[in-house]
Amino acid sequence: MYVHGGGSMTYLKDIVPSAQTNINTQLILLDKGRITMEGQNKTCLALAADETAAVHFQLWGEECDAFEPGDIIRLANGIFSYNRNNLVLRAGKRGSIEKVGEFTMAFVETPNMSEIRWVPDPNNSKKYVQEAVISTHSRIFPRLD
Repeated sequence: MYVHGGGSMTYLKDIVPSAQTNINTQLILLDKGRITMEGQNKTCLALAADETAAVHFQLWGEECDAFEPGDIIRLANGIFSYNRNNLVLRAGKRGSIEKVGEFTMAFVETPNMSEIRWVPDPNNSKKYVQEAVISTHSRIFPRLD
């Protein structure tokens, strides 16, 4: 699978926390939390998934109103990192998200990559490794089944 604009697609099960913005993926929004304000910016958390895993996805500003559950979104140059102790996938300053379809996408709700405890790799401090699963599914969004 390739993304328009170059770079190969990353499956959610393969993402790891990083300060770098280079995650290109396609996912479906399953649920969306309420909009809150962080300073001057609107923000809301969504539950998103692909066929390999789920993740908490952070929407900012206009994105909060632009996307709804059921939307299939393509993320370019995304970042998976901590925001207020929550591990979230987001577009960040250099990334972008666009709606590319709706409803017709295979997905799984587990594992949720935001519900895993990550620790620095003892052999490489710039890398994180999975230490433990905090919860098999999202603790923020109730299960769909």
